[in-house]
Amino acid sequence: MLTVQDLLGLRLGKLASAVDDWEVMARRLSELATGGGGGDSAALLKRKAELANWKGVNATVGKAFVVKTASEFDDAVTSAQSVLAVLQGALKAFARHKDEMERVADSAAKRNIRITPAGGAEARSPQDAAKDGVPTQMELVATMRDATRVLQEADETDRVAERALRALARGKHDFSDVRVNSLDHAKDLQGRADADRWAKEVAKGDVAGWSDEKLKRFNDDLDRYRDTPAFGERFATKLGAEGTLRFWRDLAHPADTLGVVGPERAEILGDVQENLSLTLAGATRVDSPEMDAWKKDMIEAGGKRLPAGPGMGGGTPPYGFEVMTSLMHKGKFDTKFLQDYGGRLLEHERGLPPFASWSSQNLNYPPGEASSDPVSGLMESLSHNPEASLEFFHTGPGAESNWNYLVGHGEGSRNQAFTAMGLVGMGGAGRDQYETSLGHALESAAIRTPYDADEPPKAHSDASASFVNRLVDYYGRNPEILEDSKLRGSMGNITAEYMRDFQDGMNGEREIKTHGSNANIRNLGMSTVRDFLGAVGTDPGAYGAILNAQQSTTTQLVHETFQNPDGLSEETVKSDVSNKVAPGAGIAGIMAEARTQAIYDDRIAADEEFNSGIDTAGKWAERAITIGVSNVPYVNDAVGWIAEDARESVVDKYSRDSSKDAAQERQTFLDGQRESSADATYDAVHSAARQQGQSPAEAAVVAETARRSTIVQYEISGPKEGGAG
Repeated sequence: MLTVQDLLGLRLGKLASAVDDWEVMARRLSELATGGGGGDSAALLKRKAELANWKGVNATVGKAFVVKTASEFDDAVTSAQSVLAVLQGALKAFARHKDEMERVADSAAKRNIRITPAGGAEARSPQDAAKDGVPTQMELVATMRDATRVLQEADETDRVAERALRALARGKHDFSDVRVNSLDHAKDLQGRADADRWAKEVAKGDVAGWSDEKLKRFNDDLDRYRDTPAFGERFATKLGAEGTLRFWRDLAHPADTLGVVGPERAEILGDVQENLSLTLAGATRVDSPEMDAWKKDMIEAGGKRLPAGPGMGGGTPPYGFEVMTSLMHKGKFDTKFLQDYGGRLLEHERGLPPFASWSSQNLNYPPGEASSDPVSGLMESLSHNPEASLEFFHTGPGAESNWNYLVGHGEGSRNQAFTAMGLVGMGGAGRDQYETSLGHALESAAIRTPYDADEPPKAHSDASASFVNRLVDYYGRNPEILEDSKLRGSMGNITAEYMRDFQDGMNGEREIKTHGSNANIRNLGMSTVRDFLGAVGTDPGAYGAILNAQQSTTTQLVHETFQNPDGLSEETVKSDVSNKVAPGAGIAGIMAEARTQAIYDDRIAADEEFNSGIDTAGKWAERAITIGVSNVPYVNDAVGWIAEDARESVVDKYSRDSSKDAAQERQTFLDGQRESSADATYDAVHSAARQQGQSPAEAAVVAETARRSTIVQYEISGPKEGGAG
């Protein structure tokens, strides 16, 4: 294993010289093989040998020897060019790894962080800390993550290059005829070889009897090749569709155990399940006849029960859909495969008695953490492929049927079946898991990135924006659906992502530029929008996401006014600022009513939960600013201070400890929230004005005007005494 010091002190001069030498060697061997240099060559010798009139023993022995010897020159060229390709790839990769580690180390030093040899991170000496400051825990974790990633990538480069070079030098009496075009190609070749080896191990049977050590070795290879589709394709197609299903079923539900394994084994199986899911996801995106056949066979196997293996005892065997979907919780599966597979899965479920025919076998690790419901698993898969999710629910040929069955609550819908089960005391946990997974899929379709990915926001497309419009319209017209629903968290994230669209929709005729296509929230009517936000905001996490995004967006809109105030009178500036804070104030008022309803009326949450929601949703403050940058060209420093100011203001103004006044009247609470919202607006405007060079007195005047405007708008659009806004 390489250390940080190994990588920082890496000298690449000898490797660069080796590359130069092998370039010369490959060229000279090519000339000897083909005659490119103008002289005699192995190719010429071979032609003469094949045309010569051999007699006697030489007609068989001598001719064959000469022809084979001449052919070896071609293999020698292939080997030399392969060695050159591996060395060139290694040189380029190690130079990149070294540069990346140097950047990580330099950044760490500026934050008074020392990187350990193994890639850990710790604060430097107290003397340095006293002079330059103590690094935060977040900075230490980020440094360790970056250093460890670079080390792991460098180790993998070292491993692949060493294995490739050893393979090329393996023959004692002849040269290899295997051509290696690059370091990535070498890893592909190694991946296929390892996939063949593991497929042979699976074919021996009794995979449930693999030792923990063997299972860990298998998982190590899955982890190593999770981003190497060549491995996944070879492994999957060697096993075949049914073989893949049997493999995981036998591992996850060992014979004679009723699916119960020890905690250490369960932990290993959890890692295998995640990495196998990622591996198969990558494999489905490989364009090959073998993989096409595997996907077709997998869909056909979905509706068939897997025969019980030896010693598996009684119980209902799982359908293929159940086994495969348990391996689809991670990774980006092929879009067309998800459409075809998902359509057949829903068709199959609709033909069964509601939820009664799915198996009870455990196929997920750790047990109980992931839903055993195959439709929930499908939703998790869609949540990692935004294009597929949007097509599945909104733009594809089967989207309307999928929406009605999965999202809708009409006759024959999945939700209707859950409601019926709830009436007889069943389905609570299953419904929660399903709604959570469904929310992830809807969120992915709306925001155009995997729901759990830390990716920069993408501009909203016409399709994604119209999908959000449909979501707001549906749940805004039927807010009772979201009562205590696990969907609220994802709806809150979608609202935060589309905060500019919501503020535009609540801003009368005054347009607010959106991130790409506009969701046209204004066309839905204020009552629908208010009911949607009010229902979503009763969830503490959604409440926090919406408030953080609202405060950032409002601050940024105000900042736009102060960006270029030349030629604007003081009254015009104050009027423009008041207009830009108005929709945010209305949203803050609706959130206050939602929190009040959850705490005082329905008693489904506590202040501590809403405070925690504010803290954990802080990322939406920065994301909202990033979205706004597409409309106004801010410098990076401005982006940073706007997001930080917004986060601090939300935490300071909306976090509340009511432990001492639990019996406080709801209207008193709402009055306090109104003042907090007005204070948050004051902070945003005052900070923006000061950043643009206004004096404290000038900034205070504009900020106070905006504060009063917030109170007015808060009362118009926000909570109403004695009921929802």
